[in-house]
Amino acid sequence: MNEVIIIVDMLKGFLQPGYPLFCGEKARRIIPFVAELLQKYSPEERIYVCDHHPPDDAEFKIFPPHCISGTEETKIIYELVSCPGIIVPKTRYSGFYKTDLEGKLEKLVPKRVTVVGVCTDICVMYTVADLRNRDYRVWVPIKGVASFDEEAHLFALKHMQQVLGAEVN
Repeated sequence: MNEVIIIVDMLKGFLQPGYPLFCGEKARRIIPFVAELLQKYSPEERIYVCDHHPPDDAEFKIFPPHCISGTEETKIIYELVSCPGIIVPKTRYSGFYKTDLEGKLEKLVPKRVTVVGVCTDICVMYTVADLRNRDYRVWVPIKGVASFDEEAHLFALKHMQQVLGAEVN
């Protein structure tokens, strides 16, 4: 296997209006690019890492309750459901924290991992950091990531490239 794509939190809770952590219309602009990019990968090369929190999650001391397991918020957005893949539920920023993502990647042995999704400065960046800490070659396409905070988004892009060594373009 040459490549794998990790799709971070492309969920209703972040990308549909009306939910507490809706990232905004600007974040929705990445959806067509991500949908088109996913067509280049087979279902076993697509890994969705998705927030799935228990109702009393400690993260809710920082952020409002969101993406509680079993709710609509945890579902992949409509625009991507035609691109099935492996689902990895997560409860923290990194897709690796207390998940089976590492084992899945070890079985797939990708030469490069592409990372897309939201939020650039939170779950995307922490997942990229953990990928780089495991020596994976990582590409973060700028058109495929977004955040509700533009300044933090730009910081994260620079940090992932200059500090973490990811390819960002």
